[in-house]
Amino acid sequence: MLSHLKPELVWKYFEEILTIPRPSKKEEKIIEYLIQFATKHNLPYKKDKAGNLLITKPATSGMETLKTVVLQSHVDMVCEKNSDSTHDFEKDPIIPVIDGDWLKAKETTLGADNGIGVAIQLAILASNHIQHGPIECLFTVDEETGLTGAFALQENFFSGNILINLDSEDEGEIFIGCAGGKDTVAAIRFEKKKPPRKQIPLSISVTGLRGGHSGDDIHKGYANAIKLLTRILFHVQENYGLKLANIDGGNLRNAIPREAFATIYVTHEVVEKVKTDIHRLYEIFKDEYKHTEPNIKVEVKETEHTEFIIDKRTQAKLIYALYACPHGVIAWSQDMPGLVETSTNLASVKIKKNKIEVTTSQRSSVESAKSDIANMVASVFHLIKADVKQGNGYPGWKPNTKSEILKIAKRAYRDLFDKDPKVKAIHAGLECGLFLEKYPQLDMISIGPTMRGVHSPDEKLHIPSVELFWNFLLEILKNIPKE
Repeated sequence: MLSHLKPELVWKYFEEILTIPRPSKKEEKIIEYLIQFATKHNLPYKKDKAGNLLITKPATSGMETLKTVVLQSHVDMVCEKNSDSTHDFEKDPIIPVIDGDWLKAKETTLGADNGIGVAIQLAILASNHIQHGPIECLFTVDEETGLTGAFALQENFFSGNILINLDSEDEGEIFIGCAGGKDTVAAIRFEKKKPPRKQIPLSISVTGLRGGHSGDDIHKGYANAIKLLTRILFHVQENYGLKLANIDGGNLRNAIPREAFATIYVTHEVVEKVKTDIHRLYEIFKDEYKHTEPNIKVEVKETEHTEFIIDKRTQAKLIYALYACPHGVIAWSQDMPGLVETSTNLASVKIKKNKIEVTTSQRSSVESAKSDIANMVASVFHLIKADVKQGNGYPGWKPNTKSEILKIAKRAYRDLFDKDPKVKAIHAGLECGLFLEKYPQLDMISIGPTMRGVHSPDEKLHIPSVELFWNFLLEILKNIPKE
């Protein structure tokens, strides 16, 4: 259904990629597809121990003396779907839906992050009509769950000193820096108690939120479903008393939670008051988020009895900690106006056997600030005696405004479109910082077509921007300097 879109070769490969399951840490099928592609086109390839793949293509005639360019994308995708969807990301193809100038997916993430970058690479590798010097296409694995493919990238895996990352989400913008990140995970153990059979079980749901990328979208004023659910639980606990049987919100560390659910018990005497108050809070939420969350929905209804409830002491500590846990923008950059410097995302809360696991992620372009906000979040959970663990994190990418490839890209964009591109840093994490650690000589930029709502089922790709991005990249490749 995408064959009529331009550039045809890019959309051909993107449509093929949509049929291949590629959740993070389960990229075997997409890597095998890429190997078959390389074999079919007689292109040399190699794979490192982490599963990263490199396919190389020689220069076109007359351009053999140009510097080698590394084009890089990650092959995995964030697998988010609506709660009522039966989609199986390990088996089922993504179903594309064209909506005007936008491409979406039916009930799931589209995976244009970063599938469209992969498709661009394949189109360049397959085409016989593009002018370019020596090309190395790097396909990394497991970017979305911690950049582990880039972390484990084999040294001397590629030879080029210019790298163009194809994982940005705004056409007309060139990114030259990104935030570093770190995860903070708290585990709270609890005792399972017998549910009070004489009380009324109520299910509470917060749904319909935008969600989105915890880096790119953290400053847009979107609601966090876990934080809203916590406000409801706190209100009921403090005013009427409750017994918490279940809580479940969010899924991925790098996605703002768009849905959250809880099951509670309250006494017969207060059940109607609780329902009324929850509806009142719903009206408050709609007013607070009237500009950013038009589809917010809060429901409360009587439900079936549960197998257990959480012990009272742990319940109270959990609700207080979730209420106190910061979420959102913590600081704005003083060096680049309009850039978020530091943020934190309350990403998910899950019950796993006899413990409740709360996952958060912190980002900052300032290393000391990244540690500071991670320690702040950890301290909230240390106060309730939770078992807190933090990952090693990943480094940011410090902007280089004197970059040679940046100058070439700016000139190429101006020549093509008769206007200047915006040069920016991004608050999201890119693999570039990790590449720079292993290849300190790298000269890098990050570019891409326009996407919105990534990491959520609202993800959409702006169709006209793909052709603009394609033409821009080809213009850059034509103007790479000689060795």
